[in-house]
Amino acid sequence: MSVLFIPFVFLILVVLFLSFFTVKQQTAAIIERFGKFRSIRHSGLQMKIPFIDRIAGRMSLKIQQLDVIVETKTKDDVFVRLKISVQFKVIQEKVYDAFYKLDYAHDQITSYVFDVVRAEVPKMKLDDVFVKKDDIAIAVKMELNDAMSDYGYDIIKTLVTDIDPDAQVKAAMNRINASEREKIAAQFEGDAQRILIVEKAKAEAESKRLQGQGIADQRREIARGLEESVEVLNRVGINSQEASALIVVTQHYDTLQSLGEETNSNLILLPNSPQAGSNMLNDMVASFVASNQIGEAMKEAKNKPKELE
Repeated sequence: MSVLFIPFVFLILVVLFLSFFTVKQQTAAIIERFGKFRSIRHSGLQMKIPFIDRIAGRMSLKIQQLDVIVETKTKDDVFVRLKISVQFKVIQEKVYDAFYKLDYAHDQITSYVFDVVRAEVPKMKLDDVFVKKDDIAIAVKMELNDAMSDYGYDIIKTLVTDIDPDAQVKAAMNRINASEREKIAAQFEGDAQRILIVEKAKAEAESKRLQGQGIADQRREIARGLEESVEVLNRVGINSQEASALIVVTQHYDTLQSLGEETNSNLILLPNSPQAGSNMLNDMVASFVASNQIGEAMKEAKNKPKELE
């Protein structure tokens, strides 16, 4: 009796072991009975009839990503490689279609991506491919959604993650970009130099104006001082001509004295004879007298016509 009991218990344990199975989260298990579809089981502990039912396959319900690299030509005859990333998942309500209608989903998606990209990119120039990459991604997504929804797949997102033109084309583009930047830099440098020149000219003009104003003020003060000196000399009995000559001679010797105080001065004054001072004084007095005589003669010439009238 015990000999038959042990195999019976073992058989029951095997049956129980084969009857229960687990399905992971975000996974669907397809159950077939004698090769015919029976049911779809989702996450958790599940049961089937051993030796009759079997797990035909398991499908992930997670979002998957497929990277497709497509090489094509643009409108301006530039060959370019695009990397298209497709994010997709199996629709939970259409696990049956995804499992039984399509064997190689990745190959199917890749074929549609090639078809759409090679239809859209040849309509664009290379620069437009970079600018309108989102339009390419949208076109791929729309085409895939229409085609793959019948097979139980949902296209979540399509992205153009890389655009790689031919190496020679990239080098030419870099040279163009560098030339444009150098041109802009040269323009900015020219504007800066022009501003410096204008500002420098304004500063010089202002400096000259202030210098001229200072010289004019200086001469005005010198003239006022000379006028006061002449008035003082007139009060002690010295006439205007002699006073002016005396002032000029005094300034002359003051200048010589100030130059003599400079140890590093290389100035040479000619003439330098002992009679030079007296001769200069006599010449100045004579010139002042002559100028006064000429002035008086001009006044008399103007007054004569009036007297005749």
